[in-house]
Amino acid sequence: MAVATQVLAELGEFEFDERLVGGAAIDAHGTPLTDEVLDACRDADAVLLAAVGGPKWDSTDPGAPRPEQGLLGLRQGLGLFANLRPVRPSPALLDASPLKRDRIEGTDLLVVRELTGGIYFGDSGLDGDTAHDTCVYSEPEVERIADVAFRLARRKVTSVDKANVLETSRLWRKVVTRVGEQNGGTPLEHLLVDNAAMQLVSRPAEFDVILTENLFGDILSDEAAMLTGSLGMLPSASLGDGSGPGLFEPVHGSAPDIAGTGTANPLAMFGSVAMMLRHGL
Repeated sequence: MAVATQVLAELGEFEFDERLVGGAAIDAHGTPLTDEVLDACRDADAVLLAAVGGPKWDSTDPGAPRPEQGLLGLRQGLGLFANLRPVRPSPALLDASPLKRDRIEGTDLLVVRELTGGIYFGDSGLDGDTAHDTCVYSEPEVERIADVAFRLARRKVTSVDKANVLETSRLWRKVVTRVGEQNGGTPLEHLLVDNAAMQLVSRPAEFDVILTENLFGDILSDEAAMLTGSLGMLPSASLGDGSGPGLFEPVHGSAPDIAGTGTANPLAMFGSVAMMLRHGL
């Protein structure tokens, strides 16, 4: 964050209001996101977020506050339903990927992940030796994220689901197909998520926009990160309906083993700043 604010200072006049979230907020306030911080974010033009977690706050106690809850609270509290994760390997890092150079050259894709629905926000519980997590989606939730994907597509949209098993995915496919028909100039293909995971490493350059629900998008975007050689290279943007600020953050974690040493690569934060300027300001 420190070097990101230096970059912004070189670009123009920006007013910063720095607040605590995640693990730092747990230490200071006992909660990963206070109401005051959420209100401050709502009043801002954009929110630039540094990484929030670390092993210090890891716990198997379901009642213990966790840093990620601050991030989920921000997304939900700001109405941010569209997560954009661009994946474009740097030519200088093509040989850093575990995949062969000729497999990833030319990759320039965007994962559009639905962010406020699905299994992360459904009813969950633990009763003795039985647990449940419920995945729920409505047609309007699917429609609005599909609109984002088609708006950003240059060549085609690949919608990822598990429609051979899940009812939520069958609804997803039906609604995305309808939105695709309304955007007739943009080709649409459907892939089952297991096939999509395989295709991401076998032919990544053939993807343009990958549209998917919350859980699948979380997993696939981390898989796609390895095309760049490191999860630490990826920026992201989380957007709503335009009535409030967007949230911009690197995809990577907080790297506690090198915290405070000044050696963390800031490239993903720089990319997040660029996305903030493009999509948020």
